[in-house]
Amino acid sequence: MHNECVANNFRLRRSIFGVIFLTIILIIVVINEPAPSDNQPASAPKNETLETKGSRLASEVLDSLKIKGRAPKTDYSRQQFGDGWKEINGCDIRNIILHRDMPGSVVDDSCNVTSGVLHDPYTGKIIQFKRGSSTSSEVQIDHVVALSDAWQKGAQNLSADLRVQLANDPLELLAVDGQANQQKSDGDAATWLPSNKAFRCEYVARQVAVKSKYDLWVSRAEYDAIHKILTDCPDQTVPKLD
Repeated sequence: MHNECVANNFRLRRSIFGVIFLTIILIIVVINEPAPSDNQPASAPKNETLETKGSRLASEVLDSLKIKGRAPKTDYSRQQFGDGWKEINGCDIRNIILHRDMPGSVVDDSCNVTSGVLHDPYTGKIIQFKRGSSTSSEVQIDHVVALSDAWQKGAQNLSADLRVQLANDPLELLAVDGQANQQKSDGDAATWLPSNKAFRCEYVARQVAVKSKYDLWVSRAEYDAIHKILTDCPDQTVPKLD
């Protein structure tokens, strides 16, 4: 009887977290959807709904981006995009993304993902994730557009609030193999692509979506690399927010 009560309590906590998690995702969508304005400043994200974005071809969105050289990296630091992960209702964005990208993952009472299975999009590997001081780094949250790259291609012109929004936007974040994330570092599509070739079209489409949303530009080499990939998948659309 005691074990049955424990199991029932655990299932209840899991159910409650599921409701909380869905609420958090709805809040994120609201937070990250810019309010309409007739006089929207140039530094604000473009006011396109995610539904509209999701129906647009990635190649068309790519062609709408400015092509410019990198700005100096002067004054760049991670703190320019906020001090770590934002929290919403006691859950930080890292754990929200882990739960999103590892369906069926186990979550404790503190909103931490303690275990799960990641089908890593970057390498194609299946990773058995277990939270711990020596194991958590096996799965990391990647900024699809590296923050350093974003800084040098327009983000330094954004307000501090918009940079924090960018760094915590689920559109910009993916749970991935830790080693692959470290290899990518601050590379753009001209210098790094996932070894899993089947994911490359989706990968660059997500980069294009982020850069379009936050009015960031691409370098000529970056544009050429993305364009080459998209020629193999002409029907690839920019992603909707999960």
